[in-house]
Amino acid sequence: MASFSSDPQFLELMRRLGFSSVPPEVTHVRTIAARDAVTTPWPQWVHEDVAGVFRGLGIDEPYLHQVQAAQAAHDSSGKEHVIVATGTASGKSLAYQIPALDAVHRGELDPGAGFDRNEATVLYFSPTKALAADQLASLRSLGLSTVRAETYDGDTDVVTRRWIRDHANIILCNPDMLHFGILPNHARWGSFLRKLKYVIIDEAHSYRGVFGSNVANLMRRLRRVCRQYGAKPVFIGASATSATPGASFARLLGVDESAVTAITQDTAPHGESTVVLWEPELKEKVNDKLAAKPASGGENGAPVRKSVIEQASEMLTDLVVDRTRSIAFVKSRRAAEAIAQRTGQYLDEVEVGLAHRVQAYRSGYLPEERRALEQGMRSGELLAVASTNALELGIDIAGLDAVLVGGWPGTRASFFQQIGRAGRAGQESMSVFIASEDPLDTYLVHHPEDIFDNGVEATVFDPTNPYILSPHLCAAAAEVPLRTEELALFGETARALVDRLVAQGYLRARATGWFWTHPESASDLVDLRGGGGSPLQIIDVESGAVVGTMGAAQSHAQAHPGAIYTHQGATFVVEDLDEENGVIAVSRAFPDFYTQARDITEVSVLAEEESEQWGPVTVHYGKVRVRNQVVSYQRKSLIGQEVLGEEPLDLSPQNLMTSAVWFTIPPTVMTGAGVEEKDFPGALHAAEHASIGLLPLIATCDRWDIGGLSTALHIDTEMPTIFVYDGYQGGSGCAERGFVAARKWLQATLDTIEACECESGCPSCVQSPKCGNRNEPLDKDAAARVLQALLIHSGALNSTI
Repeated sequence: MASFSSDPQFLELMRRLGFSSVPPEVTHVRTIAARDAVTTPWPQWVHEDVAGVFRGLGIDEPYLHQVQAAQAAHDSSGKEHVIVATGTASGKSLAYQIPALDAVHRGELDPGAGFDRNEATVLYFSPTKALAADQLASLRSLGLSTVRAETYDGDTDVVTRRWIRDHANIILCNPDMLHFGILPNHARWGSFLRKLKYVIIDEAHSYRGVFGSNVANLMRRLRRVCRQYGAKPVFIGASATSATPGASFARLLGVDESAVTAITQDTAPHGESTVVLWEPELKEKVNDKLAAKPASGGENGAPVRKSVIEQASEMLTDLVVDRTRSIAFVKSRRAAEAIAQRTGQYLDEVEVGLAHRVQAYRSGYLPEERRALEQGMRSGELLAVASTNALELGIDIAGLDAVLVGGWPGTRASFFQQIGRAGRAGQESMSVFIASEDPLDTYLVHHPEDIFDNGVEATVFDPTNPYILSPHLCAAAAEVPLRTEELALFGETARALVDRLVAQGYLRARATGWFWTHPESASDLVDLRGGGGSPLQIIDVESGAVVGTMGAAQSHAQAHPGAIYTHQGATFVVEDLDEENGVIAVSRAFPDFYTQARDITEVSVLAEEESEQWGPVTVHYGKVRVRNQVVSYQRKSLIGQEVLGEEPLDLSPQNLMTSAVWFTIPPTVMTGAGVEEKDFPGALHAAEHASIGLLPLIATCDRWDIGGLSTALHIDTEMPTIFVYDGYQGGSGCAERGFVAARKWLQATLDTIEACECESGCPSCVQSPKCGNRNEPLDKDAAARVLQALLIHSGALNSTI
């Protein structure tokens, strides 16, 4: 930090954040150098009308990577697919628009008739409606009369859907509508599918975990149905920078990696960017600006750091006063609203008249509200926005000067997407990563190399998960009867699963293949977004209106009686959870607290699939059964997360068949590390919590997607054991990644515990926000000694015990 303490440019950045010198909260500063553009002439094969509309927008020459991707897609002729994996604001949209618009435009101008015409259609997928709407506006703004682009989603009425099916040549869609609307009714879509030239998968890096596994099987089903109509579309993916993008995209499509061309060299310009890593100070050292007294400690008296909401609100206030156009990214809707509100309050104290120039932006807003906010950001009328990752994706917002990232967004890809929002017009910019009270955040602010120097993560998903693949095989058979030679498309396990589905009565075997013979829709068997069963309807008891839906797996933890539920800015309290009828009854409420469920968990080992011996310690990977029961919930204050009270619950247990990684540690290893037998539970429990918090460093997952259990004597292993498991039926691939990279994972966990400045454990190291045992017992020092012993036996550390 010394090199920056006297740097006038950096001190100016600190001044804009309200500091006259470099504060101790700054743990690292990284400067990302400016980059000049590399352009190249328009390819000769691009129709002059298409190139002309882009020239009219000032694009005289595209960036080199745009032309490379467009050329690869144009030359593929169905034999090769393309993934363009470059940074934020690098113009990935143009890379796929060039070949797609050229094909559509030429097809419409072709004077032929009937099937002899060279017509082409394009199917575009995005993970959010906002992004699809932004892309539609972009296409329509080009003014090409041959282009008939329309969105096809859950909001599209029946009459419009029919027109789109019969007349649109570019359809902007989402995976849900492909699954429920297009594939089951492919005969009605035959004309569109027969001419399908390109399938565009935008934000391809976002398809990970259970949702990614489902989308991967959707892509296999789409390719299979297209073949029925003689179409072999080229798939073009647009992704943030990611590890092995070619391999990931190939796995998403179900093709060999050699069939994918990956474009990864970013040739778009970008201004110089300064990135600051910031660890908020402990609350015992500071008073809340809006509180009348110092904040109390956290659970079990643990020290609490200044929250992301407080820190971001203070920084955003100073940036707005300085007229620095800024955006603050946070994980939740509630946090985005809270930051905008508190920043407005601070501004009213400092400079009256500025508060209205700060707004929240998140999913749940009406389209016209989102468009107004986006226009306000583009014009400069809004000086600051607090947003969820709804603005992380490719919506075109340029001209920002500063980005605050409140809490690690989950992946390096997302982090660089977010900080890339500043400096998009080529100007210098600054970004601040504000660590939340989370072990991974603590680790990263003290290990900047894992942010900036290690490259981005590989996308983790497993389309062969039997709980995910089985219903897709049913859906595929309902679309077109499955033939033996087609099973390879779905992986090596598909044949065994088909035989099981026949035995269970879901499919019927005939000489020509396997058939779905039930009157029900096979599509309804697929839990596309991993909700864990048929969704429950959330109903407002006062109006009778359906507020939303929730997956059965989440209902006990998030929709138990007394739970606070937030939807599109409105807050409700759950009156009743009726699982038998699939209803969650809620009523409008305005609490100053939120709720958090408490549970108890049991893990049983079903099958060990792999293991690795570290001397006397063994690392295992395999199948487990997790029995979980929500037994109570706590009410916590919105500011400070203070526990206000706890209420018991009487809910039935839930069983989860999933994958896990677990460590069996002989008692002699524990005592040899200086941990007495009476301290085994606290040591193992603290190590389990910290390791769950650090697994997202290794696998692309959120800590809420995984769970764990530790015990001083497990009934199956007969020794001290730590389990970490995937929180989805069949597993999501995260635990397997932990097994493969166990040494790096445990080293990061140990580093986090040792780096945390608390004395006996806090949310930044060994406390967990979802612990069913109220974070008791926890022994931070003993956990560090156990982890150190494991790493010594693994060979990753020299002996210091």
